[in-house]
Amino acid sequence: MIHGKEKLDDNNLQKPNVYNRYLPFYDSIQRQAYEKFDEIRMHLSRIIQLREIRPGFSIWSSKLQQFISLYGYYFTKADHLKLIDFYLSILSIDNLSLTNVQICFNLLQVLLQKSHLITRDELIIDWRLLYQWAKLIRFHHDQDYSLVVMSHGVEQSFLNCIPYCRFYFSITATQEILDEFRPWLCPFDSAFNDAMYFFDLLLPVNLPPNLLNQGFKLWLSEFLGIWESVSNNPDWEVNMIRIFCFVAWYNIGYIDWEPWLSRIFTRFLKSLSLPVGSLSIAAQKKDTYPIPTVGSLIVAMMGNGSSCLQYLRNLFTAIKSFYYPSNTGDFQHGIVQFLAELTQSFIDRVHLESKTDRIWQFKPLQSYRLTEQDITDFVNCVKEHVFISIFNKTHQEDAAKAFRNLAMLRPELVVPTIVEQLFSSVNSINEPHRFTSTLSCLTGITRQIVQQTLNFPQGQTYVLPLLMSVLPGIDSNDFDKTSKTFQFLKAILMLITCVDCSSAINIRNDLTEVEKEVCLSTAQFEDFIIEFLNRIFQMIDSLSTELSDGSVAITVNDDNTEIELTPVITGIVQQCSSKIFQVVQEKIMCFLAASSFTPRVSKLLTDLVQPILEANPIETLKYIMPQTCERIEKIMHDSATTILTDHKGDMELTWCLILFSKLLQARGDTLLVYKSMILSVFHRCIHIIHKKSYEAIANAAKNLLKSLSHVYPIDYRVTMENIDGPFTDFLPIRAWGQHVEFDKLQPQFHIPNAEEVDLACEFVETFIYPELTLLNQRSSDMSNDERLRSLTLVLFIAIGCLRMVPRIDSEEVLDLAPSVAPFDFKYKGQYTVYVKEPKFKENLRMRLIIDIGKLLDHLVERHSDDVSSILTALKIYSLPSSYYGLLASDQHKLCNDFEILKYSFENKLSGKRHHPRFVIIKFLAKQIELFSLTNYQSLTEIDKQVILKLVELSINRYSEIRRDAQVYLFDILKRYLFSYNVVVDHILELLNTQDEVDHDRIKGCLYVLLGNDSVFLPAKHSWSLLEKLWPSIAGTMHATKISTQNLLDQILEKIFKQFDTLAIIEDTNAISIRAAVALWRPLEPKEVACHCISAICRLQKPPRIYAEKTLEEILHRSINNECHPGDRDDNLWITINDYKPPKTQTEWEQTCFLDKSFHGYYKWPKIIKYPLNKRERYTHENMPEQVAILYDRFIDKKYVAQFIQFMVLDKETDNSLDVTRYRMFKGLFRNFGSVFVEIFMEQLDALIRVKIKEKQEACQRVAAEIVAGMIRGSKYWTLEMLDELWSKLTPFLNEACKNLSSEEVLGWCEGFWLIMTDVDPRRMYRVVEFMHSLINTSSTTNTFIETSRWHLVQQLVNFEWRIPAVWHTINDHAKDMLAHPYKSVRECIASILGISLSHDITLPNGQVTRHPSVDLFSDGIHERLKRAIEICKTTPLENISGEIMEIDPKACQALNFIETVIELCIEIASRSLQPIKHGIIRLFPDLCNIESIVANDQSIRDRLTLSRMCIAVTYLHVSFIQALIEQIEYVCTNSKWHARCAAIEFAQHMIFCNLFNARPFASRIRELILKYLFDEQFEVRTIASVTLAGFYQCGFIEIVKEDLNYFRLMRKTNYFIKVDGKKVAPAEYIIKRHGGVLGLCAMVLSSPYDISIHVPDALMLLCEHSQDPNLIRKSIKNTLSEFRRTHHDSWHEHREKFTKDELVILADFLISPNYYV
Repeated sequence: MIHGKEKLDDNNLQKPNVYNRYLPFYDSIQRQAYEKFDEIRMHLSRIIQLREIRPGFSIWSSKLQQFISLYGYYFTKADHLKLIDFYLSILSIDNLSLTNVQICFNLLQVLLQKSHLITRDELIIDWRLLYQWAKLIRFHHDQDYSLVVMSHGVEQSFLNCIPYCRFYFSITATQEILDEFRPWLCPFDSAFNDAMYFFDLLLPVNLPPNLLNQGFKLWLSEFLGIWESVSNNPDWEVNMIRIFCFVAWYNIGYIDWEPWLSRIFTRFLKSLSLPVGSLSIAAQKKDTYPIPTVGSLIVAMMGNGSSCLQYLRNLFTAIKSFYYPSNTGDFQHGIVQFLAELTQSFIDRVHLESKTDRIWQFKPLQSYRLTEQDITDFVNCVKEHVFISIFNKTHQEDAAKAFRNLAMLRPELVVPTIVEQLFSSVNSINEPHRFTSTLSCLTGITRQIVQQTLNFPQGQTYVLPLLMSVLPGIDSNDFDKTSKTFQFLKAILMLITCVDCSSAINIRNDLTEVEKEVCLSTAQFEDFIIEFLNRIFQMIDSLSTELSDGSVAITVNDDNTEIELTPVITGIVQQCSSKIFQVVQEKIMCFLAASSFTPRVSKLLTDLVQPILEANPIETLKYIMPQTCERIEKIMHDSATTILTDHKGDMELTWCLILFSKLLQARGDTLLVYKSMILSVFHRCIHIIHKKSYEAIANAAKNLLKSLSHVYPIDYRVTMENIDGPFTDFLPIRAWGQHVEFDKLQPQFHIPNAEEVDLACEFVETFIYPELTLLNQRSSDMSNDERLRSLTLVLFIAIGCLRMVPRIDSEEVLDLAPSVAPFDFKYKGQYTVYVKEPKFKENLRMRLIIDIGKLLDHLVERHSDDVSSILTALKIYSLPSSYYGLLASDQHKLCNDFEILKYSFENKLSGKRHHPRFVIIKFLAKQIELFSLTNYQSLTEIDKQVILKLVELSINRYSEIRRDAQVYLFDILKRYLFSYNVVVDHILELLNTQDEVDHDRIKGCLYVLLGNDSVFLPAKHSWSLLEKLWPSIAGTMHATKISTQNLLDQILEKIFKQFDTLAIIEDTNAISIRAAVALWRPLEPKEVACHCISAICRLQKPPRIYAEKTLEEILHRSINNECHPGDRDDNLWITINDYKPPKTQTEWEQTCFLDKSFHGYYKWPKIIKYPLNKRERYTHENMPEQVAILYDRFIDKKYVAQFIQFMVLDKETDNSLDVTRYRMFKGLFRNFGSVFVEIFMEQLDALIRVKIKEKQEACQRVAAEIVAGMIRGSKYWTLEMLDELWSKLTPFLNEACKNLSSEEVLGWCEGFWLIMTDVDPRRMYRVVEFMHSLINTSSTTNTFIETSRWHLVQQLVNFEWRIPAVWHTINDHAKDMLAHPYKSVRECIASILGISLSHDITLPNGQVTRHPSVDLFSDGIHERLKRAIEICKTTPLENISGEIMEIDPKACQALNFIETVIELCIEIASRSLQPIKHGIIRLFPDLCNIESIVANDQSIRDRLTLSRMCIAVTYLHVSFIQALIEQIEYVCTNSKWHARCAAIEFAQHMIFCNLFNARPFASRIRELILKYLFDEQFEVRTIASVTLAGFYQCGFIEIVKEDLNYFRLMRKTNYFIKVDGKKVAPAEYIIKRHGGVLGLCAMVLSSPYDISIHVPDALMLLCEHSQDPNLIRKSIKNTLSEFRRTHHDSWHEHREKFTKDELVILADFLISPNYYV
């Protein structure tokens, strides 16, 4: 509790919600905040001290989270630190439920996210604590055995929490983390992925500058080296990039990124997977780099003259054409998102650098902070591409976000352009989307337009022109345009004052020229408003006319139109001058008075009234209320005898009542004057039977009560200055878009006075009690319509007044869930500010429950056909227990609407809390609603009564009644903790009864169990509940129809998705566990048996015995433990190469086996922890009773035989091996040793000898499962047991693998995969020997046997780098089979060779000496490949002799060899982390030369192209690029044109995918391409032209005037000469002329979606060749056809780049006959 008033000092608090102090009940908030926090702190402490975690911990943690959300950090720093320490300590509890783990992560995120409140000196978090949970979440093996189900969302909660925690890791944490995970860095093993995942999560990257030597300097260069050395996009690269991003962001200026820029941008460009040319490369991985991460990394590398910005310019140049809307494709999402994320990161950096004095974890070096010029350069770099993207229909949202960010940075550079685009698009008929797209962008930057700033004061000059220009967008035939127009008007009118300031230029002498211009323009406000209203009136007239065209266009969406219209008019009238308000008011009043309207537009009309009613309620009511009431009275008087009972109603009366209802939304105190009028209308009209009329009067009652009794803000203006005052005191235009100072907010609230409270109470007692009496006494005599009218009125009055009515005083329901802490606060928050407390003659909530409860019983029993009345009564009945002024759905909408509003006008760069005034007032309105929402969570007896009634109605025979009752039931169950216990017994009684039960009642029960998104009983965290519920669901006999069976299936599926296991499972019994497993997974009995046995074996698994030694102790010699990845003397002992199997049991047990393959590759840990090679097993002497159950079953031969036959006959299993069965067998052999071997060997022999063809595949699969489990289960057996096992297994495996079919081999491959996964190859040396025997088996002519053999050998991949000798053996055997006659065998050979060669990688400071070398292997087959190519060139594959066609065996063998080499190159590229070696580069000419050989075989040709493209799209080091360019130049000297084409096409892809690394070779590539523009072969010239166009387009080669002049000269080459007096056209002259033309074509095609400076000249030159030979005309035609396609959409803009004469020439050429020849 609080001791002493001194504690009530907000100055000692961390960060309370400062806006709460403006609320009218702040004193209550302040007092109750302290009381609530003390209570939260007390109960959290008691719960843990009394050793209760469930349910109190989750309840009071939730209350803490709600407390922070509502009050802010309303506690001291000491308490803040204690809370953090508290939740960290909870995470240290063993076997903590993952649900509670998630709670801890969520609370820690909330407590730590305001990092400026707590410094590193005040808090240290142990990274190992978080690492333990990270391991559990990432490697949750118990989940694989169905023992545990992970809590939903726990991983995401952990990932959200960890970035805030690592700010507070200790100084030594970096070194500790490196020591922990460096030994995992084996690139062949999945442990590398895991290590990078943990590095990404845990590495501290924000140490202060004086501690950097203990931070990133320990690892950054090392990681960069690893990243650079690997070029095949491994999965862990994403984590690596994230690490680089974080370290760059938090250490700006302390890292020199300059040497790495070309490599970073090259890889990012490659990762975008942009299409290059016409080829689609399947080998290229997509979306390797997360776009937000790359955006932050690029921004972090800028500053202090860095060339990063220039690289960014080059990147945008390269990808510019992909931004155009016409260039559609999946790739556009990534590149447009890149603009949004890049600009957002830039905004974030500018924002953070502006407040580095308050943020200790972000301290850029002063010289590297962004300057004003840096910001300008960045905006200029990005803006062109953003302007292109805003017209992208698919990704417009991201483009608009990027544009908004640029406008925040430099409005002067982007706003004028977008405004001009809007002006030009207003009347665009061909492209209406340009108007809406531009308007959407402008809507997001209205604050930047209207706000005066030093750099951009002229934005205000656009306001009035914009307002006038968008009015044509109000179009009743185009809803989308109208909606976008309203959104823009709403956004801009909320920020400005509509005041004519034109006279200010004659009054004030301190105006700037811009201000004078703006003041003069404001004279148009009145014209704009009049025109705007006229268009609105025209639209309403159109909608109100039944036969109008507009009615078809908008009536479907008129609700949205209304939603957008009201704020627009509100924006005008709440901050306009009195004169303009009078104009608006008069026009609206005249329009309402002069027209008659259909009910369809009534809401639009009343929404015209609402804004003026809010802005000036006194004047508006004076103008409308008397006339409206008199009009209603007159109608009622004239037709008093018929109007009340007329079901058709009176249209005029209905409209007047709707208007009357809207008028009652006026401020409560302004309505008091019209009390007698208002009550008179209610008395006269309350019994009208016409539905729309009584709905209007009911809505009026609700509006009146809310207006009188609620607290709400009444002034949302942008400024509180007197805008009607003299301009010498205040100039309104200077307030446009400005924020309000915190101490000048001056909020105004409606606070109910005594008269308002009295009127509200009088109204309730006058009108609701008679209706309740009527319903109870005369319900049977009432018609359905009369009853529904009365109930509707009661419902609306209840909604309007229940906020004033306290909760029913009733006893709390006890023992719902035993806990040492209560479920609710001791002191309920009371924030009422009524001057006079409302008093009713009784508690209205209780009266409603009693009366409506009786009515419901009566209606269900006697008037079940009156569904509408029953549904309305149901809603009323639920209100007393669930409604306290705000429904849950309304609460969500309230918060969501505020977040949207805040984002719309937010500007991070303007300063802290620099929001427009109306945004803050909206926040206060939200807070008032949330505070007034009394969050009762303890269930009372009255609430229980309501729940039981709703349960009964939820199983009613009528589906509509059931459905609505269930909705209200779920709302109450969600509100009150553990209230579901009240429901369960009732449900169980129905499900378990043996008597006949009505189908609809069972259906209702099942729907209650199915629940909704918030309530789902079968997944509640209560074992006592589940123990009763699950067996009943599983065993119910009443679900006999298809509909109920479907419901049961849905419940089962939902359990599977939502149920997560609690930590304590000992409280359950065997019956409930079995029922839970059966219900959770609807499996067949045999599958359940396998799952259960597998899980039981895991639970009974004997523990391992571990040893811990240093490497020196293991090797008995000193070791240099420097970091040298790869092959070293100190890791030879863990490979198979020098391994000698132990001969004694002692040697076997003392051998250090390391099952994870990463051990020793990168670096050794200081201490090696490994399991001793022995393990306890169950024997007769030490076998517990529960273990003996399994033993007794599986020692029975007959049972085992039946069990195996059961699995063989399982129809549910597909061809693949069943992992659950494998785990079951592994567990049996691990736990019980070799006792079952004989029994299972008998069965195995029988399985592989089955002769029935239909059963062979299943038998082989089961045999593979048993053998895999047997071998893995024997891992810790004694030598004697293993020798005995393998003496039986070896002959069995030889026989089993002898005659495998292609279907049967799959199961065995998967079996050997599981055998060799995560196990030391030395421990499995017998498996390696068996595989060795398969390798050494002589080749056969049986294709199936041969492919099966090599498929099995491929499973050695799991041993990775630790079997180098075996990989050499494979190479020696496989390279002799490269020309095997069967394709399937050759594919296997290529695959296994790719695997063996993939281990030839060298990490920085490392070496590879033991594994097969790609260079040596490539050089070894190089000569063979050349001979094969020569044979194929000289020897035809097919020889036709008469009618007989013979295949030449030598040529066939050569072609087979070539095809295998192609596949091998693809395999190496896809498998190796370093796929490019000099040996592969030396093969490149051959890969080009093969093109002419396979020109007629499309399948081989496609694979050949892919093999080259795999090299091209790989990230290449500069040395490799140089070597490849030399090879390309060499190939281009080849006499075969196919090879030259292939080389030039390869160059195009290679350069684009390595754009920044290849820039030093630009001139060399240019000379090469220009040379082959004039090649003798047409195809070579064409591909050279396309390639040149691509290089021009991406900026790799710059278009210079010399190129244009050169092409102009060459295209003039005269191809006619006279020989012997005759005109001839020598080929060499035509080639020169064609080459010049193709160069011009490349210039044209280099600008696919815009017009560069050289394009018009090039096009005009091409048009001069209309009479050239067909070859040249064809190239020109193709170019112009592509030009026309890509420029069609924006031709109205592009044509401006041409002169009139040029346009005439171009048009003549495009439509001339020559173009179509």
